[in-house]
Amino acid sequence: MRLIIALLLPFLLFFTIGKPFQGILCLILQITLIGWIPAAIWAVYALSQYNTDKKIAEHH
Repeated sequence: MRLIIALLLPFLLFFTIGKPFQGILCLILQITLIGWIPAAIWAVYALSQYNTDKKIAEHH
């Protein structure tokens, strides 16, 4: 579900993983049509980092 959000509404993903400041920056980037692709890539990357951090925290 979060992956779909990352692709369609990249800025919203940052709010769902608890990073509102990055979400605001992503929204500013996303406002420009050219910036949508980098915003989506950034959101997918942030989601993968979030998932990795969660898995590491579960093992410790």
